[in-house]
Amino acid sequence: MKIKRLRLAGFGPYKNEQLIDFERFDDDGIFLITGKTGAGKSSILDAICFALYGSVPRYDGTEPQLRSDHCDESDPTFVELEFVVGEADYRIYRTPRYERAKKRGGGTTTSQPDAQLDVRDDSIAGSDGGAGWRGVASRPVDVGNELSRVLPLTQDQFLQVILLAQNRFQKFLLAKTDDRRAVLRSLFGTSRFERLESELVARRKHLGDELTAVQQQIHGFATTVAPHRADTAVPANPGVEWFHEAMAELEQVGAVAADCATAADSAFAAATEAFREQSDLRRRQDQREAAILKMERLESAGATVEHARRLLADARRAARVWPQIRARYDAQGALDTAVAAEQRARSTWLQVTGSPEGTNAADPTASIDALLGSLGSLNDVREAELKLPSLAGEILRSDERLQHALDALHAAETHLAEIPAQLQSLDAEFAAATLLAARHDESSAELDRLEAENSAVADLASLEPKLRAAHQAEKAASAAHRDLALRYDRLLTARLAGHAAELAASLVDGEPCSVCGSPEHPNPAAADAPPLTDADIEAARDELSSTHSALDAAHDVAQKLTLSHADARARTHNKTHAHILAALAVATTTLDDARAATARLATLDDRRSALRAELDEATAQLAELRESRDDATATVTTLRSTRHAITERVARHLDGFASVTERVNRLTVELTAARGVNDAQAERRERTTAVELATAGVTAQLAEEGFGTQADAEAARLPDAAMMAHDADIRRHDDEIAGVRAVLAEPALAELPDSLIDLSEAQQSLESAGTARDVALAASSALSERISHVSAVVASAQKKVADSATLLTTQKHVRELAAVIHGEEPNTKRMRLETYVLAAQLEEIIAAANLRLRTMTGARYALEHDDSVQFRGAQSGLGLAIRDEHTGRARPTHSLSGGETFLASLALALGLAETVSNQAGGIALDTLFVDEGFGSLDSETLETAMSTLDGLRAGGRTIGLISHVESMKEQIPAKLAIVVSSRGDSSIVM
Repeated sequence: MKIKRLRLAGFGPYKNEQLIDFERFDDDGIFLITGKTGAGKSSILDAICFALYGSVPRYDGTEPQLRSDHCDESDPTFVELEFVVGEADYRIYRTPRYERAKKRGGGTTTSQPDAQLDVRDDSIAGSDGGAGWRGVASRPVDVGNELSRVLPLTQDQFLQVILLAQNRFQKFLLAKTDDRRAVLRSLFGTSRFERLESELVARRKHLGDELTAVQQQIHGFATTVAPHRADTAVPANPGVEWFHEAMAELEQVGAVAADCATAADSAFAAATEAFREQSDLRRRQDQREAAILKMERLESAGATVEHARRLLADARRAARVWPQIRARYDAQGALDTAVAAEQRARSTWLQVTGSPEGTNAADPTASIDALLGSLGSLNDVREAELKLPSLAGEILRSDERLQHALDALHAAETHLAEIPAQLQSLDAEFAAATLLAARHDESSAELDRLEAENSAVADLASLEPKLRAAHQAEKAASAAHRDLALRYDRLLTARLAGHAAELAASLVDGEPCSVCGSPEHPNPAAADAPPLTDADIEAARDELSSTHSALDAAHDVAQKLTLSHADARARTHNKTHAHILAALAVATTTLDDARAATARLATLDDRRSALRAELDEATAQLAELRESRDDATATVTTLRSTRHAITERVARHLDGFASVTERVNRLTVELTAARGVNDAQAERRERTTAVELATAGVTAQLAEEGFGTQADAEAARLPDAAMMAHDADIRRHDDEIAGVRAVLAEPALAELPDSLIDLSEAQQSLESAGTARDVALAASSALSERISHVSAVVASAQKKVADSATLLTTQKHVRELAAVIHGEEPNTKRMRLETYVLAAQLEEIIAAANLRLRTMTGARYALEHDDSVQFRGAQSGLGLAIRDEHTGRARPTHSLSGGETFLASLALALGLAETVSNQAGGIALDTLFVDEGFGSLDSETLETAMSTLDGLRAGGRTIGLISHVESMKEQIPAKLAIVVSSRGDSSIVM
């Protein structure tokens, strides 16, 4: 993978758009990213990570923190990255979630995350004449899915192999086993082995629980079966044979009970048959006696039934005459009602016309036509009369509108005459404000310069005590380093001087000396003090190295503070604080006046524009008001003429009434009364004809049914309920006689004994046999149920016993496998499965790292994989140690000095990057960024590190370094500088 270009805006400290062309550094191979602390060097790496993965680890996924604090609401925030994977060029554009200004109206709204992935396509022409870009994905989720295919590196892997950020080197080298496992797991995706371990442990527990449950079930089955045996004791581990024996005992008892039940059932069947024969004979005797008694009762009721027959026949004839009689009654009632209605209608007509009762008033029928003619001629006049009130209201409102138009016209003429003077006054005020606002930019620049000088004065005051403290700390660190260097020299001298005493201590009389070969030792050297060991020298060397690092750190702090102090003094331009404060007050007042004038200009200009528009509008409004006045005058004249014409027409049709409406209402009342008399006369004539027809129908029906008069028919008539009751009594009597005769004629009732048979003896025998049978069957059924139940229990127990044997074998195998995979006994290495896989990856990483570490340390140091069992049996397998060829021993990585730790960490990081790249399909890492503290290295170690990084340029690789070390700035000519403006935002200079 090769990173070509980066474009960003509104990101981190970068407010404005910045463009970095990394291809400019291809010829140099190594370039340096420089700038003050906090200027935004690491933000470049953050932008690359955000473009590819949508997040930055050091911000914990909080997108709003990615947006520059220097941005205004309308400023955009985005990152665009061009990179190459294989033979394809890609471009990704991404924005975070942030608050931006609304496109319409005021306020802000949340801009949602966006992403766009393009690939260069030779078939598309670009704006620069080359190949153009073709869209691949346009949503964050789709872009993420497509990138995972194009670039098979997770975010953790990418940060470990391309963006080597601060503290990542030593963190992996010095990490504990668990922390190192977490890093390797995220890089190589071995969490599936951890899940396999967890699943095996869960399987082991589940099988143990299942085996215990099966054994408990078998014991429960035995507890159920034991009460059915002669020996009710439950064995500790009942087998299949114990259950079979219990079943055989129970089946033998069941067979005896079944034989007893069969014998009792046969005896009950014989007693039932004897009782049935006796009961049937007694039933037929009872049936015969009941039929004889019923016949005697029916014959005694014969006269009453015959009388009911005659009454029912007369009532049926009268029922056929009754519809005609009822129709005659209804017709007569309707006629009476019609006569009364006619009388009421005529009385109403006389009252309406004013004629006294008994006189011959005009015929109502002849008056209807005359009334209809009069009403028809008055309808139009009445409608015109009804319009008069609303017409008067319209005239009143029109008069008011006319007066309003006259008043508005007078006001508009007065206002139009005042506007020119106001406009002249505003023009003069606008000219004065324009002259004052012109000083705004000059005053603002002066104020910024004075504020910068004031800030420099404050910085200078705060830096002076820090600089004095730094010089003191540097002096103390130098003295401590000098003292330890002298002590180290003395120890080396003493160590060399004590070699003769150490050699003399090992001499043995009669054995040759290892130096001179003589077996005699006449004057061996003696030690004045306890001998010094290599460990003492090594401890002194480590202590000296520690003080040297402290001295370098103190020197760096003092140097940085000196530069900062000089920079602050230069920014004050040698002015006093009092002079600066006085000038600030004057500049602030001048700027405030200019700003106020600038703000007032817009108001004045708006007022001038509004007044001119008001003049135009008043002129146009005057013409409209004059037109409105003319229209109102014409409307009032028209409405008054219309009212006069209607009033004259109404007066011609009053005919003595107060209004035409009152005359129409009177005529309508007379018309309604005349129509009522006419309708009542027609109804009375129709009802008279109906009575005559009904009387003729009654006379004919009486003659047909044999009645002399209507009264005879009405006397013979019975209610429907009485007729139904008589008919039911007659039918029931006839049916009962026929039924009794049929019973007495049955052959089964002939030749029966006269005396009744006694059934008590046969019934007692039947009850005794039934009781005996029920007891025997209940006993047999209970035993059958017990046998069925116990049989099912025995079958289940037999299956569970077989299952427990299989389960026991499976549980043993799973338990042993889980223990081994989980790093428990008999796993002597105490190494889990996931750790075993990661240990193989770690060995590959160490092998790649040692190729560089041996070169950087002159073959002195090499990393080793430590898989020994840890203290108190803790999990092992991912330990790291450092082998020192000077001693031939391996020791903990924590024992390395600062410079040695950096070299070992760098080698390990590069080895890790190479291994991850190979695991991801052999991705070529053509771009590498290193953000690490080179300032802690001495010159020799720094040279070694630079030589190693310089060797990585082979094959066209480009390496970007972030550092403050001055010697590196001298060695690396290609630079990318970050410059901080006076406003606090940063810019990139190439």
